[in-house]
Amino acid sequence: MRQQLGGRHIPNNLSARYVQSQMLGLRRWRRPTFSSMTPPLRRSRTDFAENFTFGHLHAEPNEGILFFDRKSAFMRYMIDAKKLLINCSADIFPIKLQWLLRTPWHAERSLSQLMKRFNSPGVAAADPANMIKRSMPPDLSLTVTEIVPRLKDGGAFVKFTYPEGSSIESIEKSLHQYLREHPIKPWFSPFRRMRAYLVRGRPWLEDLYRLPSSRLKVEFVPGSPSGSAVELSQEALYSLFRRYGKLADIKPQPADSKVLPRYAILDFARLRPAIVARNCMHGFRVTEEAGGGSTGTALRLTYEQKIKAHWIRDWLFNHPRLVIPALAVIITTITVAVFDPIRTFFVKAHIEESLHITHSRIYRWFAHRTTNLFAFHRHHRDADAAGLRALWDDRKENIQQIRTWLMETAGTFIVVQGPRGSAKRELVVDEALKDRKDKLVIDCKPIQEARGDSATIRATAAEVGYRPVFSWTNSFSSLLDLAAQGTIGTKTGFSETLDSQLAKILQTTATALKQVALADRKKDDKDAALGDDEYLEAHPEQRPVVVLDNFLHKNQEGSVVYDKIAEWAAGLTVSNIAHVIFLTHDVSFSKSLSKALPDRVFRQISLGDCSPEVAKRLVLQHLDADETGTQDDKRAPSQRRDDLGELDGCIETLGGRLTDLEFLARRIKVGESPSRAVQHIVEQSASEILKMYLLDPDRSQRPWTPEQAWLLIKQLSENESLRYSEVLLSSIYKSNGEPILRSLEQAELITIHSVHGRPHSIRPGRPVYSSAFRLLVNDRVLASRLDLTTLKELLKQENGDIEKVESELALLAKLPGSSQSGGIVERVHWLTKKLQSSQRLVERLENDAAGLKKVLKTEY
Repeated sequence: MRQQLGGRHIPNNLSARYVQSQMLGLRRWRRPTFSSMTPPLRRSRTDFAENFTFGHLHAEPNEGILFFDRKSAFMRYMIDAKKLLINCSADIFPIKLQWLLRTPWHAERSLSQLMKRFNSPGVAAADPANMIKRSMPPDLSLTVTEIVPRLKDGGAFVKFTYPEGSSIESIEKSLHQYLREHPIKPWFSPFRRMRAYLVRGRPWLEDLYRLPSSRLKVEFVPGSPSGSAVELSQEALYSLFRRYGKLADIKPQPADSKVLPRYAILDFARLRPAIVARNCMHGFRVTEEAGGGSTGTALRLTYEQKIKAHWIRDWLFNHPRLVIPALAVIITTITVAVFDPIRTFFVKAHIEESLHITHSRIYRWFAHRTTNLFAFHRHHRDADAAGLRALWDDRKENIQQIRTWLMETAGTFIVVQGPRGSAKRELVVDEALKDRKDKLVIDCKPIQEARGDSATIRATAAEVGYRPVFSWTNSFSSLLDLAAQGTIGTKTGFSETLDSQLAKILQTTATALKQVALADRKKDDKDAALGDDEYLEAHPEQRPVVVLDNFLHKNQEGSVVYDKIAEWAAGLTVSNIAHVIFLTHDVSFSKSLSKALPDRVFRQISLGDCSPEVAKRLVLQHLDADETGTQDDKRAPSQRRDDLGELDGCIETLGGRLTDLEFLARRIKVGESPSRAVQHIVEQSASEILKMYLLDPDRSQRPWTPEQAWLLIKQLSENESLRYSEVLLSSIYKSNGEPILRSLEQAELITIHSVHGRPHSIRPGRPVYSSAFRLLVNDRVLASRLDLTTLKELLKQENGDIEKVESELALLAKLPGSSQSGGIVERVHWLTKKLQSSQRLVERLENDAAGLKKVLKTEY
């Protein structure tokens, strides 16, 4: 059965043969004629690579070629009126699939197979061959002989013959009119119709990786080997190419360019007109009458890519003022969107201890069944707990007071102040917060002692469980910022200050604390209608507890970290997110905390040394904690020892400092007598004092001098306490005395007691230091050496005063009438008395220094 098309019979297997030719790859396919008077042509098996070998598509006599392109249809005719090439655009193939042609293996065959799936022969309207047949006017006697697909250009060449005597202009006009009245649109481009134009050049078929572009490069080559080419003007190029579509610009070759052959650049407003112009005008010969020279000028058209290679990279490097801030914004956005939720999760897990292995069921099950393996560790832990039981009994009121405050909504800080070794952390964390599930303990000591911004950030993140943390990026960002400042003249904002980094970590911690506080809230609660802030204010028992240990440790080295932590803690307290407890040994904590919370009264608990009765019970409980009586003797270890009668005197010497008492108990437990253990502790303390305060050769790292520390040691060895104001009146502390005393208090050599907010008295930093001071003073050689340096310092000061008096007396003697002026005479008498007093003091100091030198020369 045959199909009928405009009075011509077409075999019904037209589309099937067409698609089959595509499946075979780039093959030329001989097509049956459309004329009913011509017998069907047989299908050719000639491989289409033949056309690529010769580079051009040839037409036999009385033949022409149609090119079906994606957007517009063009007809091309050759000079011989018996042969015709027509380039028709009918949206044959999707131009967006050009990227498949970049594959190095049978790209066009792959695209043909893909098009077989898209253009199923069962759908007549989608078949490319059917679209070509429908584009032919019924009244034209055209016979199609061959179809050559051009997948890269999104179309196909159709070779045909036409009868003699037909007019090319009439064929073109009829084809234009027919496609305008009967628009043909493919399924993938429903808004664009087929068009047809004459093709005037000589098509060049190539399978190079040159994809279509809206920019064409027109090269002017000679029409014959012996001739010369002529460079066409912009007006001539416009008249030749404007028929195919809107031209955006025409750029002739620069006059000083030495590139041959000469060329011009045509920029079309759209891609399709450029494709049509390249297929229709390539090889077109401009005659002498049209301005092509005596031998004519041939046009050689190639696609010119608008986008230069590496243009993105070049643009980025050439616009640092825009790229670097934009990059900072992108990095910040990624950090907030990706890393902040992860960090919040880890901080929350650190607070709830959900990732600790000791809280897992498997660990508890294993530990329960292998208790004996952990007996050694458990005995030590139980011994420490039993030893502190007596202390907790003595401080039961403080523990209960802290628990009561945690159940109230006060919006202020809880401060536990006491000297080092007074068990502040154990009192709060192990006893007062023993039943609290959600608590966060932050030790400020490693944060303050960290060296450098990166180490400080890393230490802060470790305390709150903030991970992942990239502390090294701070130094790297600083280098980038410095390089950018040298390049563009301004900072980029890549690097962040320590203050901003700490603020980010603490803000994430605050977010996690709020999530923990609201974790037990349910929708069916009786106060479900309350907002989050109102709920936390109404339920203080739901808030987690933040414990800041070692607050103001080494505060003299810098207060940036402490100011930021105090400000963050104030935000937690005021927002009712968490309870905050400060543990500090510094008696001047209110000065630092009042900056963050100036309008609140702090709740304070002051811890001191244990009383002698509690200290004795604590030592005895340590001795009895992990030992039991034998079968022959059921008494406790403390009852079996005969040397514990001297324990009362030893505790009086040692004092009630918890760390010293635990050290004493451990030494007694290993077999030493109490007196020998106390003597060892006193000697060790004396050695520490020598190393830390007196004999350290590096004086640049400390604000005090050995003479100033020795004066306090010598006076405290004779007196239980010193008057604060009296110490400041001494010659050694005449200059900058108060800051030096505060530094010695921070170093724990002394303790300054205050009454009604003012410094009142000075005592040893630890009770055992009183005995250590006496031991040092009784060392005649050491005392003579330090007294000698003190005398030298006093002699230096007195000699300086004498020089000033002598200079003033010499100046007064030069004044005219100085012997007769009453005021000058009185000033001279006063200076003379002061000079005599200073001289007598210098003589006495020199005599004392001579005696000390004698001791140093005679004793070891």
